[in-house]
Amino acid sequence: MHAPYRPLAGMFAAVIAVTLHAQKDYPIQPVPFTQVQVSDQFWAPKMQINATVTIPYTLEQCKKNGRMDNFLRAAGKLKDNRMTAFPFDDTDLYKAIEGACYSLQSRPDAKLERYLDTLISIIGDAQEPDGYLYTFRTMHSTHPHEWIGTQRWQNEEDLSHELYNAGHLYEAAVAHYQATGKRTLLNIALRNADLLVHDFGWGREEKFPGHQIVETGLTKLYRVTGKKEYLDLAKFFLDVRGPGSANSKVYNQANKKVTDQHEAEGHAVRAAYMYTGMADVAALTGDQEYVHAIDDIWNDVAEKKLYITGGIGATGSGEAFGNAYDLPNMSAYAETCASIANVYWNSRMFYLHGDSKYIDVLERTLYNGLLAGVSLGGNRFFYPNPLASMGQQRSAWFSCACCITNMTRFLPSMPGYIYAQDNNNVYVNLFVGGEVHLHLPAGDLRLTQSTRYPWEGKVVIGIEATPASAFSMRVRIPGWAKQEPVPGSSLYMQASLRTTTLTILLNGKPVSYSMEKGYAVITRTWKKGDALTLDLPMEVVRIKADAQVKDDRGKYALQRGPIVYCLEGVDHADSSVMNIVVSADAPVSAIYRPELLNGVEQFQMQGMATRRSGEGSLVTETPEQVVAIPYYAWANRGADQMEVWIAGTATAARPLPAPTIASKSRVSGSVSSRRMLAALNDQYDPGSSADPGAGYLHWWPKKATTEWVQYDFDSAYTISESKVYWFDDSPDGGCRVPAAWKLFYKKGEEWLPVTPTSPYGVTKDAYNTVHFTPVRTTALKMEVQLPAEFATGIHEWSVR
Repeated sequence: MHAPYRPLAGMFAAVIAVTLHAQKDYPIQPVPFTQVQVSDQFWAPKMQINATVTIPYTLEQCKKNGRMDNFLRAAGKLKDNRMTAFPFDDTDLYKAIEGACYSLQSRPDAKLERYLDTLISIIGDAQEPDGYLYTFRTMHSTHPHEWIGTQRWQNEEDLSHELYNAGHLYEAAVAHYQATGKRTLLNIALRNADLLVHDFGWGREEKFPGHQIVETGLTKLYRVTGKKEYLDLAKFFLDVRGPGSANSKVYNQANKKVTDQHEAEGHAVRAAYMYTGMADVAALTGDQEYVHAIDDIWNDVAEKKLYITGGIGATGSGEAFGNAYDLPNMSAYAETCASIANVYWNSRMFYLHGDSKYIDVLERTLYNGLLAGVSLGGNRFFYPNPLASMGQQRSAWFSCACCITNMTRFLPSMPGYIYAQDNNNVYVNLFVGGEVHLHLPAGDLRLTQSTRYPWEGKVVIGIEATPASAFSMRVRIPGWAKQEPVPGSSLYMQASLRTTTLTILLNGKPVSYSMEKGYAVITRTWKKGDALTLDLPMEVVRIKADAQVKDDRGKYALQRGPIVYCLEGVDHADSSVMNIVVSADAPVSAIYRPELLNGVEQFQMQGMATRRSGEGSLVTETPEQVVAIPYYAWANRGADQMEVWIAGTATAARPLPAPTIASKSRVSGSVSSRRMLAALNDQYDPGSSADPGAGYLHWWPKKATTEWVQYDFDSAYTISESKVYWFDDSPDGGCRVPAAWKLFYKKGEEWLPVTPTSPYGVTKDAYNTVHFTPVRTTALKMEVQLPAEFATGIHEWSVR
């Protein structure tokens, strides 16, 4: 039970009139995106689609998928004894509101603002009198969700997500207050935060958040209100984390004290949110132990665990970081939420240290791993973002919709990463057409950028200082322009040398500048009409990975400017790309195609398509025109193969297999997913039963049932052998090898069992071959008996 508690938020709500700033904070401050207007041809259309398509779509999906109903149930206005799938579903509404608020600051919309008022009223009605806000408990279901526990905070360190929900509430509340000046959602958030201050702390509830984000939310509330208890609580939630609890695990970064962590481990989104929170608290308190820890962790990621796309989190098992250099492509998880969190974290590292290497990683993530998470149309989404695929497609919605609503809130905030300032130092971090208004100690300043970046490297920065005043312009020189894909790291190396260099002009003439931490620094008295012209080399370059990255050996990636490229099946013969070889010295032509994928730079080059002849080892090579498109734009033209890392020699390619009885068959089964069914005869040999990179079919969450798959042949064949490679993701997953299986052949309209002459095998990590008396048939069916407590899956099924 909880002691009676009187919320204090009303006192603060009455006096908040302007945003308060703490005495301590980041030495470098972001320029708020509200002061930045974007008008280029790359980001402005994407932000427009976010405002007109993604935000309305996400809000509508939240309604259709019961997110609003959870709050109505908690308020006692809907009595149907139902709920959505996950206790963190409340955050989908919070994030959608946050994104809508960011959009309102640059695109006023009275109708949207009124709708937000309605949603906030619904949220407020669901809040308990002492500030507690968690719909899954307050709705008092007769069948409570198993994650929430019987009392408040009981399962917080595990799966209840009470504090995770609170963190996203706080971020949405601050966004709404700053966008509209209204305190309705902020008051709700402050009542909840005051409850946390009352309940948590040393000698009270000494529990860490199971999923980090509340730390960042509390620092935002602290900056708005100046109430130090919020900052103290954010620090407590970090300091209480560590050994001693049954939930102190690598997965949730609680196996060690946060200051004793020096490598990136566990769930990638949780981790990057925590590192962001550590940076925020360090900036506001001066705690250098936090800084030392996240410095080491950043180096670990940059040197050993970062995808070329900027994605983080190599494995779907725990949605986690893998071991050093463990960066598989087909099974890359690289969750969209993790890319967004990576941007948050790297922006904070820059505000702490002022080094361009953090913006280099931010930019790489922004233009590649993050942007791939949403379709060009703005209403289809990826959860994982692999670097090779047999044909994934974006989805309209997920039952766990975190990536969708996270993308919704992130895109309209993007202009806030373009500029930063430190007294009379102005940082130009990203190259985006538009303008910004700044207030420096030296005077007011208006900057404009004119550019076709990322397709062209010329950037003209117009400077209007009123009056003429002395300050420093610090213009980032991207690592990719200096042959350093990730500065300070040898994880990726530029394999091809540039033949052009960058130039910087002031008012059309060469200007001297110094280089400091990756920035070209020009200090002078600036006046109205001054213009800096930066011309970055935009050649196509080949990137190679450290030899310890097994999946990338003998391969290279193509990059131009910040954009990483990929091959996609729709542009190639047989819709295949994994069989393509392009010599590392083959010329590459870049052509801007305004009609393609909303306008992209496309690469063309000569290569070879490899294929096997029959079932032997003979490989034939056929000349083929090879086309590459930006990685962020893949899967917008249907489901097809995709690959980022291109084979430079035939030994690194995967030759197209010769047609077989199975590969030419029509596949059906007791699952409806076309993608899973297609995995059965894609002729991709898995590395192990747990290999998530090889396609597979599964029957999870079923158990103890009889399931089936079937091949209908293209003609009648006499067959006597079949082999199957089982999918088994033990010990953590839900699939195991089957309890038993049988084969049936079709004779007329009947299905008859084959007569086996060898056992039906259920061995992991190998093909299980069964021989049987020859039969002539047009179809073969496999019946699979699932284990009593698990599902079963299949990687590959062949017939001879």
